[in-house]
Amino acid sequence: MIRIRQLRLLVNNISIDDLKVKCAKRLRIRDKDIKDIKIIKRSIDARHKPDIYYSYVVDIKVKNEKYILKKNMNDNDILYIDEYAYKYKFMPTGKKKIAFRPVIVGMGPAGLIAGYMLAKYGYKPLIIERGADVDTRVRDIEEFWNSNKLKTNSNVQFGEGGAGTFSDGKLNTRVKDKNNYQNMVFDIFIENGAPSEIKYVSDPHIGTDNLRSIVKNIRNKIIDMGGTVRFNTCLTDLEIKNSKLVSITVNGEERINCDVLVLAIGHSARDTFDLLDRKNIKLESKPFAVGIRIIHSQDLINISQYGTKNHRLLKNANYKLTYKSKSGRGVYSFCMCPGGYVINASSENKKLCVNGMSNYKRDSGCANSAIIVTVDKNDYGNGVLDGIRFQQELETRAYDVGHGSIPISLLNDYENNRLSTSFGKIIPAIKGR
Repeated sequence: MIRIRQLRLLVNNISIDDLKVKCAKRLRIRDKDIKDIKIIKRSIDARHKPDIYYSYVVDIKVKNEKYILKKNMNDNDILYIDEYAYKYKFMPTGKKKIAFRPVIVGMGPAGLIAGYMLAKYGYKPLIIERGADVDTRVRDIEEFWNSNKLKTNSNVQFGEGGAGTFSDGKLNTRVKDKNNYQNMVFDIFIENGAPSEIKYVSDPHIGTDNLRSIVKNIRNKIIDMGGTVRFNTCLTDLEIKNSKLVSITVNGEERINCDVLVLAIGHSARDTFDLLDRKNIKLESKPFAVGIRIIHSQDLINISQYGTKNHRLLKNANYKLTYKSKSGRGVYSFCMCPGGYVINASSENKKLCVNGMSNYKRDSGCANSAIIVTVDKNDYGNGVLDGIRFQQELETRAYDVGHGSIPISLLNDYENNRLSTSFGKIIPAIKGR
């Protein structure tokens, strides 16, 4: 196939036929010579406001491919692409049978995909999740946001779909994906209800509202393929003999034979990390980042990025910021949520953790983003779990400042070290204040 990059069209209701015409003109061929076209990526180019463009990367099949490539050899954005580039490249499967069905701990994105793939290949996995199914979880979280009564095993962090279900539903990774696994994951999401555009838009986004049904659909698919899912089931012990896992214990009493265990526990299962440390499982700490959430008017961001409050064809705009201080610390935006909400995402009693989320339409009227700073062992210590203790200390202090709710300050008041008394239009964009 032929790949064309930097294919720019003014933002409009662009059809596949429009793209064919544009590709044909670029290649200096007839549009009817294009047998097939596939959008690989679409991003927004707003460098020349008020004119805003879509910038496409497309792959096409054409007649006389070698001749056309030779004719356009001086265009660096026209190149050959192997038609097998879309295929998922799996490692060879083993031949030795495992003694017991594999067990997956955690039902966030990693656990869901691991369970899906193991079930697809006939391993009939058992997935255990300490939290509740997504429908129960939605009710528990809404109650928490309204009453501040936390359920420590059913909240924004724990339950079907993991923390991502109550985040923004963004699908980003910096991992080099030579085997095309990202497309495989996207296909699974699309098969279970995600919009097909996630395969090619530059900032793929599903939305919390859509994810609630999608994760349930994936769960049901896993069950249909022979897997088992158990909610309200927490890993509490491991039995290891001769350096090999032989069983696990759940909920403090039930023993399950197990020799293959997938830990997809996210970052909030602190008791599980304590368990692994006690069992002398090798753990390594890594630097991370902490910070605050900042809220703006979405109109302000749209004007900055598009030159207008509301573009009739574009979704609400996002942004990315990065800065390196003289001390060497990185400061940057993270998990930017256009048209989203700031939410109380606590998972432990008397501790406060804050996150951002948005629905698919991103229409709350406010944008928010985490502004975070990097921290490392110099800040929290050399112990393998010292980073977790550092997080818990910060969460405890935040809880005390906000008396259990999200503390809020206007930027001008924050800079002048005074309490804010009026918050205008931002309150509806905060859940669990």
